[in-house]
Amino acid sequence: MAISEKVLGFMERASWIRKMFEEGIRLKQEFGEENVFDLSLGNPVAEPPEAVKAAIVKAAQDPAPGRHRYMPNAGFPDVRAAIANALSAECKVTLGPDDIVMICGAAGGLNIALKTLLDPGDEVIVFAPYFVEYFFYADNHGGQAVAVNTKPDFSIDFDALAAAITDRTKAVIINSPNNPTGVVYTRQAMEELAALLKEQSQKRGKPIYLIADDPYKKILFEGEPTPNPIEVYEDSLYITSHSKDLAVPGERIGYVAVHPDCADSANVVAGLIFCNRVLGFVNAPALFQRVVKEVQHVTVDVDAYRRRRDLLYSELTRIGYDVVKPGGAFYFFPKSPLEDEMQFIEILTAKKVLVVPGRGFGAPGYFRLSYCFPDAVIEGALPGLEAAFREARNG
Repeated sequence: MAISEKVLGFMERASWIRKMFEEGIRLKQEFGEENVFDLSLGNPVAEPPEAVKAAIVKAAQDPAPGRHRYMPNAGFPDVRAAIANALSAECKVTLGPDDIVMICGAAGGLNIALKTLLDPGDEVIVFAPYFVEYFFYADNHGGQAVAVNTKPDFSIDFDALAAAITDRTKAVIINSPNNPTGVVYTRQAMEELAALLKEQSQKRGKPIYLIADDPYKKILFEGEPTPNPIEVYEDSLYITSHSKDLAVPGERIGYVAVHPDCADSANVVAGLIFCNRVLGFVNAPALFQRVVKEVQHVTVDVDAYRRRRDLLYSELTRIGYDVVKPGGAFYFFPKSPLEDEMQFIEILTAKKVLVVPGRGFGAPGYFRLSYCFPDAVIEGALPGLEAAFREARNG
């Protein structure tokens, strides 16, 4: 075998979205793009807000010398200071520029965080359904992801979490609003999580870090947002990108914020900076660091996502799907009307509607559909979603 057997196995586990994407290409070539409704990808079609476009032009036209040279691996000091100021008000904790590391998207941030924290054999707890890449990121750095099932409404099952924590547990990753469910963790849940991790850390004589992967943080539809973990738990790392809230996923820009009072905070930050370099990211893109400095309080049109969420929820529940109403992000995670969701997805695909099987997120029996697409795509998918449901139920 020319390549690693482990990588081949990982590729198979991670291939569900790619498979559905490729099937969509085939169907579009056969039946025409306007007749195929691909809800499988989380690639927003929304354009960046006008303020972002203006900041891009301003940064690109800045005549000052050195704007595209190397900077400290953590990022431009003035950019980190602007982010720290914005984040301090949100977290009710005073952060400074030295608590911020600019990153190449949330994926880059998660990798430098796990490389900094993990020793071989350390465990990282994730909640199922989960973003499948967490398993690969943990493995990248000698660790192991451990999945803990959530409750039927996808909220945290604290008894299951407590039972999963061992002496090898180094961190817990949360994602709210969640991909693939759209669920938003409440303040009560976050405070209970913080109390549990504090108790377990004291019991084991070492910190269990809480890592928030929050690229959907600002795509929130109602109610109180999930509190930033830095507000409720000292041993926290907050990781976000602007891929979703500014609709610039191709620009790979975000940051890691470290609670200033977290265990071994100076070494944690120094490790993040070092790992930013040795993992090959070196530094976040210079141009977009300067852009995001200017738009920390800008967000895409959340109302457009809310409107699509409401339409889909109304139609899915009318049809008969068992589905939790998402509080944020741009995904639904309905229960399949057939126990084997792959059988149901075959029926959907025959109706030219493409979704992703739940087993790709550690939750067989469900499927994910995205609504970050034009209204015509979402509305066009509704007849197929209804026809497939009726066919599955009627045998």
